[in-house]
Amino acid sequence: MAAELSPEKLSEIHRPTLDKALDAIRTRAYWSPHPEHPKAYGAEGLPGSLGAAEGKAAFDAVLHTRLDLGQPGTDGWTGGEVSPYGPELGVEYPHADPDVLLPAMSAAMGSWRAAGPETRALVCLEILARISARTHELAHAVMHTSGQAFVMAFQAGGPHAQDRGLEAVAYAYEEQTRTPRSADWAKPQGKRDPLRLHKSYTAAGRGISLLIGCNTFPTWNGYPGLFASLATGNPVLVKPHPRAVLPLALTVQLAREALSEAGFDPNLVALAAERPGEGIAKTLAVRPEIKIIDYTGSTAFGDWLENNARQAQVYTEKAGVNTIVLDSTDDYQGMLSNLAFSLSLYSGQMCTTPQNLLIPRDGIRTDAGAKSYEDVVADIAGAVTGLLGDDARANGLLGALVNGDVRARLEGAASLGDVALASRPVVNPDFPDAVVRTPVLVKLDGTKPDEGAAYLSECFGPVSFAVAVDSTGDALDLLRRTIREKGAMTVGAYTTSPEVERAVEDVCFDESAQLSLNLTGGVFVNQTAAFSDFHGSGGNPAANAALCDGAFVANRFRVVEVRRQA
Repeated sequence: MAAELSPEKLSEIHRPTLDKALDAIRTRAYWSPHPEHPKAYGAEGLPGSLGAAEGKAAFDAVLHTRLDLGQPGTDGWTGGEVSPYGPELGVEYPHADPDVLLPAMSAAMGSWRAAGPETRALVCLEILARISARTHELAHAVMHTSGQAFVMAFQAGGPHAQDRGLEAVAYAYEEQTRTPRSADWAKPQGKRDPLRLHKSYTAAGRGISLLIGCNTFPTWNGYPGLFASLATGNPVLVKPHPRAVLPLALTVQLAREALSEAGFDPNLVALAAERPGEGIAKTLAVRPEIKIIDYTGSTAFGDWLENNARQAQVYTEKAGVNTIVLDSTDDYQGMLSNLAFSLSLYSGQMCTTPQNLLIPRDGIRTDAGAKSYEDVVADIAGAVTGLLGDDARANGLLGALVNGDVRARLEGAASLGDVALASRPVVNPDFPDAVVRTPVLVKLDGTKPDEGAAYLSECFGPVSFAVAVDSTGDALDLLRRTIREKGAMTVGAYTTSPEVERAVEDVCFDESAQLSLNLTGGVFVNQTAAFSDFHGSGGNPAANAALCDGAFVANRFRVVEVRRQA
C-alpha cells in the first residue's frame, strides 16, 4: 500500500513543530502549539478543525453507535458508560481476543522500528494534529466520562493533554538520537594496519506497551505513556477505564487512521475494552508480550503491577497526600483566593489537589496582622464559600463527582473531626441528575500523628483537612513523614521567612517532591504546564516516574548494535 503521507510530506508539515518542542524542553520556557481557547477551532481557526457546533454534533453522532476500529481478534462488543452528568452514552466498542490481537500488534513492530526515530516522531505529531482538530468533540467525550466541567474538559482533556503527548515525543526523539545511526571505527595497531569496523546503532522498542487508563483524566494521563511508547518503537494497547472509554477509543481511531495513511500497520495502536466486571488489566499485564505498562490509579493496583508484572517496565502514578504548609504571607487575601480555587477545581478530583493544610496552632503572620489558627481556617472556608456562592460559577469550577466512591468519602468526612466548612449540593440546570457538591473542610489535630490519622491517607475528592500543629518546625516534620511514607504529587508553602523557605526546599529535595512557593495569583499548585513543569518526580511513593523527563522514555527502547568488518 502506497503511503498517502510520505516521510517528506510529514517532515514538511511537522518538523518545525518538533524542533520547537525540542527547544522548549531544553529552555523550559512557555510554549504550546495547541490553542486553549474554544474559538481558535473551526472554519476561522485551526485549519481542518471542528468548531463548537461541529464538535458537539460529532460527539452526539457517536452516541448509541458501534465504534468499529477494524481491529483483528474482535470477538464481541461491549460498552455501558454512563455520564457523571446523567445520560447513558450507549457506545459499543470492540472486545478483543488477546491471542489474536497481540500477535498482530507484534507483527507491526518491524517496519515501525526500521522507520527510525524521526519518522516515528513525525507520525506521532500527525496523530496529535488530528486529535487537536477534534478537540471540541473530545472535550465532550472527556466531560461525559470524567465529570469535568466543559471548559476544563476542553483545556485539560484537549490542548493540555496534547501538549503532554507532544512533550513525550520530544523527549523520546531526544533520547533515541543521542547515539549516532552509524560510526566508522578504527583502532591503531602500531606498525600493523588498524582494526576497522563499521558499526550501526538502532533504537529498538521493547515490545507491546499496555496503557491502563484512568477515569478522571483519560487523555491528560494517557497521552504521555501512549506517545512515549509509540515514538520509541513500541505498539500500544490502550485499556481504558471502563467508565471512561470514549476519549481513548476516539484517540485510537485517529491514531490507526494516521498510521495507515503514513504507510504503517494500524495495529501499532489498538483498543482493549472490557466487559463489565471482567478486569482484563490483570490478565493483560502479566502476558509475556507486554513489555511496558503505564498506569494511573489506586496505590493498591499500582503496587500489584509493580510486584507482579515482572516481565514489563512499569510506570505508575498512584495515590499521594498533597500538603500545604502555612507559615506566613505578605498577601493574605491572595493566599486565601489561591487556596480556595485549588481546593475547589474539579471537586478536588485531581491527583495534585491539596489535601492537608498544616497551620501552626498559634497562627501565622500576615500583611493583615496576626491570624490565629481559627482565623485562618474560618477565612479559608469563607473564601471557598465566596468563590462558589453563585451556582453557575460553582458548576463551572466543580464539574460533577465522577463516581459513588467519591461521594461516599465526601459524606463520611464530617465524622472525622470538626467541620469548618460543610459541603452543599449544587443544582446543575442543564444536567439535573449530576451529583455536584462543594468541598468540605475538616479541622484535625496534628500534634501526635499516628497511623490511623485521617490526614495520613489520601481522601480523594473534595475533602481537605486543616491540621493544627504546634509550630512550623512540626509542620515540616509532618510534611517530611507524609511524603516519605505516603507520597505527594505536589507540595505548597506560604512563608515570608528565607529560613523557612530553605527548610521547606530541603524537605522537598530530600524526599523528591515538587514544590510551589507563595502562589497568590493565577497559577495554582494543582496545575502544571507541559514542556516546563514536571508532573510528579518519580522519587516518592506517589509515582515512580515523572511526566515528562528523559527517564520516562529512555527505558522504553534499547540500542541494538550491529558490527561489520570494514
